[in-house]
Amino acid sequence: MKKYLVIQTAFIGDVILATAIVEKLHQFYPEAQIDFLLRKGNEGLLANHPFINELYIWDKKNKKYDNLKVLTKSIKRVNYDAVINLQRFASSGLITAFSGAKEKIGFKKNPLSFSFDKKVEHQIGNGTHEVERNQELIKHITDSEAVKPKLYPSNADYQNVETYKNNNYVCMAPTSVWFTKQLPKEQWIKLISKQKDDTKVYLLGGPTDKEQCEAIKNEAKSKNVVNLCGELSFLESAALMQNATMNYVNDSAPLHIASAMNAPVTAYFCSTVPSFGFTPLSDNQKIVEVNQKLKCRPCGLHGKKECPEKHFDCGFKIEV
Repeated sequence: MKKYLVIQTAFIGDVILATAIVEKLHQFYPEAQIDFLLRKGNEGLLANHPFINELYIWDKKNKKYDNLKVLTKSIKRVNYDAVINLQRFASSGLITAFSGAKEKIGFKKNPLSFSFDKKVEHQIGNGTHEVERNQELIKHITDSEAVKPKLYPSNADYQNVETYKNNNYVCMAPTSVWFTKQLPKEQWIKLISKQKDDTKVYLLGGPTDKEQCEAIKNEAKSKNVVNLCGELSFLESAALMQNATMNYVNDSAPLHIASAMNAPVTAYFCSTVPSFGFTPLSDNQKIVEVNQKLKCRPCGLHGKKECPEKHFDCGFKIEV
C-alpha cells in the first residue's frame, strides 16, 4: 500500500486549496494511505475527511520547535513513499528533509529544497491558479490535470445549519486578516441594501470578526441581516454556503470554501489581483474589481494593514 503525506501548515485558504492534492492522489491510488500535516486551529477543515487517514497537527504558538521535533520523529516512523510539501518555508523543509520518505517533493523556493528529490518552480503572477501550481508537484505520479479542492461537511454539519435555510438567503464574509483585502464597510452596507426584501443576509466569519460584522449589521438597518460570526464551524459555514443564492466574499478563505463546495460566489478583489492565481473555481462564479487602472495596484501579494496611498481606491471604487 502506498503511503503519502501532504504538508500545508499555512492559512485556512491554503489548506483548502491543498485538498485538491488529496483528491488527485485518491483518484490515482484509491487504496493509498494519505495523511495530512496542518497547523493547530485548522484541523476542523478536514474533520471526517473520507480520504485522509491521519491528521498531524502542529501547534505553532506553544513550544513551536519542540512540537516540530516530535512531529518529525512521528513522521519518520511511518516510512512514507512520498512527502509532498506545498509550503516554501524552512520549517516545513526540515520536516520534509528528515522525513525518511522514499521521495521528498516540494517547491524550489523552499530553503531546504536542496534536500528534495523532486523540486518545481512556484511562479505567482502569470495567471496560473494555485491548484495548478500545486499539481505540478505530483504530476509525475498522477498526470498534469489539476482537480478542484473539496470539503466534506458531515450530516451533523448540515443538520446544524438547516434552520437557517428556511428562507431565500445569501452569505457575506466581509472580513480578512488583511485590511486592504477587505471590501470597505460602506460597500458591504450598500450591497446589503441591494438585496431583495425576502432575502436573508448571513454574515460569516470567526469570533474575532463578530464586532466588525455587528457594526455592518447595525449600520445597514435591515431586519434581514443575521450576524453568525463565531457561531458556526468551518464545515458548518461550508454547508450553509453550498445552498446560498450567492456568496459574497473577499480574496480570502471564504472564497476557497465556496470553491471547495462548488457554491455560487462573487469575489471582490481590492488590493490583490486575480492573476496571482487565487480566484474562485465554482461553476457559478464572478470576479469583481475596480474598473480603472490604478498605478498602486497590486500593492502586495497578501494585502496590507492599511492602504499605503491612504485613499483605498481599489476598494471604494469597486461597483457593488
